[in-house]
Amino acid sequence: MLSSTQEQILADTAPIVAEHLETITARFYPLMFERYPEVNALFNASHQASGNQARALAGAVLQYVQLRSNPAEARAALSTAIGKHISLGIQPDHYPIVGECLMAAIGDVLGDAVTPDVADAWEALYNELAGLLIDVEQQHYHDFANRPGGWQGRRAFRIRSRRPESAVITSFELEPVDGEPVADFQPGQYIGVRLEINGEPVYRHYSLSDVPNGRTYRISVKRESEGHASRFLHDEAQKGLELELLPPAGELTLTGQEPLLLISGGVGQTPMLPLAKQALEQGRPVAYLHAARSRQHHAFSDEIQALQAQYPEHFNPVVIYEEGDISEGADAIGMVDQTLLSQHLPAPSARCYFVGPEPFMQTVDAALEALGVSESRRHYEHFGPARPLRAA
Repeated sequence: MLSSTQEQILADTAPIVAEHLETITARFYPLMFERYPEVNALFNASHQASGNQARALAGAVLQYVQLRSNPAEARAALSTAIGKHISLGIQPDHYPIVGECLMAAIGDVLGDAVTPDVADAWEALYNELAGLLIDVEQQHYHDFANRPGGWQGRRAFRIRSRRPESAVITSFELEPVDGEPVADFQPGQYIGVRLEINGEPVYRHYSLSDVPNGRTYRISVKRESEGHASRFLHDEAQKGLELELLPPAGELTLTGQEPLLLISGGVGQTPMLPLAKQALEQGRPVAYLHAARSRQHHAFSDEIQALQAQYPEHFNPVVIYEEGDISEGADAIGMVDQTLLSQHLPAPSARCYFVGPEPFMQTVDAALEALGVSESRRHYEHFGPARPLRAA
C-alpha cells in the first residue's frame, strides 16, 4: 500500500507524467528490447512500428491511475490487457523487467524532475498495478488448467487440416499432439499461438473461429503482405506442422438475452461466426452484417448459408461488397453506414457486436450511437493493441 506521502506525490506529478506518457512508452519498448532481447518475441513488430503498442500501454497506465481507488472497476478496465497477457503466457517474473525499463524510460524523458521520492512513488504505483495483474492472470491460469481438457502454460498442437476460406483467409484446424480432449472456451474469444519461424519463436493471438467441440480448435488467418506470422502460416504451414497454444482469453462474449446485430469487416468475421452460432442455438434473433472487399474476399459464405437454412426464422445475413455488383451475391454494394445499419438494427435495445479495421469500427460505433444504441450495448474488440475508438 502506498503511503500518504507517495499518494500526494502521485497526485502532484500525474499531470506531468500523463502529458509525456506516450513519449515515455515509446522510449520504454526499445529500452526493454535492448536490455532484455529475449522478450522481443512476445511483441508484434508491426504494432511496434505503428506506435499502437506504446499508445495502448499509455492508455492502460492512465486508466489505472484514474480508477485505482475502485479495484473492481480497475480490473474491468484492464480486462483487455489481461486477456492479451494470458494469450502470451505472461508470468510474474516478466513484471520486474517491465518495471525496471518503465522507470528508466520515465527518468530518460523527465530528467531531473524525477527525484528519488518521485521515483519511489511511481515504482510503488507500478508494483501495485503489477500485483493486481499477476493475481488475476494466475487465477485464470489455475482455473483453465483445472477445467476438463485444460492445461498449464503451452501445449503442443498440430495442424490437422487447412482450408482456404477466401482469397486472403485460410482456416487451420488444430488438434492436440497428446490426443487428449481440449477445453471449451467462450465463443468470441481468441487463443495464443507460439510458432517457430526460421528457428525463432513468434507469438500471435487469433480468434477461435468456430464453436467448441472438445477435440480441436479452429483459427482463421488473413494473409497480410507484411505479416511475419500470417505469411508463414499461409505459405509454409502444412498439415502435420506442430505449434503450441496458450489458454483462450478475451471479453468479446455474449451477454444478455436481447436480439443481436453482429457486424464485421474483413477478417473481423472470425469471432462473429461462433457468436452467431451460439446465439442461434439459444434461440436469439441474429442480424448478421458482413462487409468484404469483393466476392473473392468473402469468407465463410457456405457456413453462413448453412446457418440460414438451419435457422430461417432467426437468422438474417446481409452481405456488403465494397467492389463488384449485386449479381455476384451481395445484398448491397458500398460501405457500411448509418443508413444501412438502421435498416437491420432490430431495435435500439439490441446488443451490437462489431469487429474490423479501426476506421470501420469507428464508423459503426458512431452510427450505432446516433441510432440510440447505448454504450453498454455496443461491444467491440481490437485485433491489435486496444485503445478507445475515438482517441485522438
